[in-house]
Amino acid sequence: MLGQGTMGLSARLQLKQSQSLVMTPQLMQSIRLLQLSHVDLELFIDEEIERNPLIERGGEDDLPAGPDAAQDRGGNGEESDTEPEWSAASMSDRLDTSLENIFPDDPGMRDPIGPDLAAQWKSAHDGGGHALESDGFSLEEVTAAPVTLRDHVREQIAFAFTDPVESAVAVELADGVDDAGYLRAGLGEVAERLGVGADVAAAVLSVCQTFDPAGIFARDLSECLALQLRVRDRLDPAMEALLRNLELLARRDFQALTRLCGVGQEDLLDMLAEIRALDPKPGMAFAGGTADVIVPDVLVRPAPDGSWQVELNPDTLPRVLVDNAYYARVSSAAKDPAEKDFLTECLQSATWLKRSLDQRARTVLKVASEIVRQQDAFLVHGVRHLRPLNMKSIAEAIGMHESTVSRVAANKYMLTPRGVFELRYFFTPAIAGANAGEAHSSEAVRDRIRQLIEQEEPAEVLSDDSIVDKLRQSGVDIARRTVAKYREGMSIPSSIERRREKKALAALG
Repeated sequence: MLGQGTMGLSARLQLKQSQSLVMTPQLMQSIRLLQLSHVDLELFIDEEIERNPLIERGGEDDLPAGPDAAQDRGGNGEESDTEPEWSAASMSDRLDTSLENIFPDDPGMRDPIGPDLAAQWKSAHDGGGHALESDGFSLEEVTAAPVTLRDHVREQIAFAFTDPVESAVAVELADGVDDAGYLRAGLGEVAERLGVGADVAAAVLSVCQTFDPAGIFARDLSECLALQLRVRDRLDPAMEALLRNLELLARRDFQALTRLCGVGQEDLLDMLAEIRALDPKPGMAFAGGTADVIVPDVLVRPAPDGSWQVELNPDTLPRVLVDNAYYARVSSAAKDPAEKDFLTECLQSATWLKRSLDQRARTVLKVASEIVRQQDAFLVHGVRHLRPLNMKSIAEAIGMHESTVSRVAANKYMLTPRGVFELRYFFTPAIAGANAGEAHSSEAVRDRIRQLIEQEEPAEVLSDDSIVDKLRQSGVDIARRTVAKYREGMSIPSSIERRREKKALAALG
């Protein structure tokens, strides 16, 4: 039973003031542009140009995009006196609608375009769209498509097999070879899938394993090396024993290997030299891929006054123009409200893109300049003087948020007198200094560990504990497990493995 003091429900109006961050589409676009590499940025701009008719690429003479650097096409709204590019005459000239290029090599035509075909055939262009007669076309500039590993293998299959069944098995095996040249398909599975005997598939595989390059169609590393040694006529019983015990070679247990192979230490080292001369991934020669060339976003040069000159690479700055003349001409003729809204939206989007690109350039330059200021010792003296640095200190120095610095540092590179470095390279954790001394960069500590190991003698190979002691003597307070982690990260073997290898090499010396 409800008491007499029960409160009734009622509706009231209350005024409450609060703050919240609203992520507008324009703000999200600016944040996205900030973390893109210049390659991804160019792709994004291409998409915007295709979507927005008011955006176009600037020429070589145009300045980078920005409110005070870029130029707008027809910014005063006046129409240009030149003929528009969509006119009938210009389209006819660009698309070459003359009848002279209709079946020009048809044998039924009797020299309709005169004796000089290259000079009169207007549609004869090279790959870059330039006329042949003006650019001096050369056959040396035409390159064939790269030969893939599969193409190379199939050519050899055509000559090696005459039986259709064996040829089909060889093609099926070739389809199971990866880019490194190893056979990843199971031999029994291939035989069962094609309905042939296991002995037929094995015989075909034996022939395929003689193909060029030597080592392809191998099923593991040991077999790959054995195939290459067989071609060199160096696959003797001792070498076969070595290939059966590659795990001992990885551990540098030379004493066990000399016992298993039945050879002396000098012969074992000769065998190891032969192993090093082999290719563990023979198929990669036909990978066809090329390493991407790193184009730096920031250029750092010494200034005459002893400081550093930091500037953006003009090759990575996009040139974007807003065609205001086209907007004025089309918007004045538009009658439908939907068309006017679309044009207004396109103009706003184009203007915002140009401003975002300019803001991105300014932010990248500001972050890079502060990095150079704080890592001046590295640029002068090298990696030993790389300071420990985090993004928060950079953000506080330039008055930006830490997340903004993180986005700027992603996928961007800086060209310095010491080479090309990713911006994130300069942000390294700190290793405490001994006796409350100055902290050290983890990258500088790695370099010290590498140098200590390179300078060690065969009779005095440094253990991880010994490296810790030497680093502490030089002012670096570091734990043994950290030294082990850094050493393994640099692919440096343990002290036991290094001692075996150095003693074996010293015995020959």
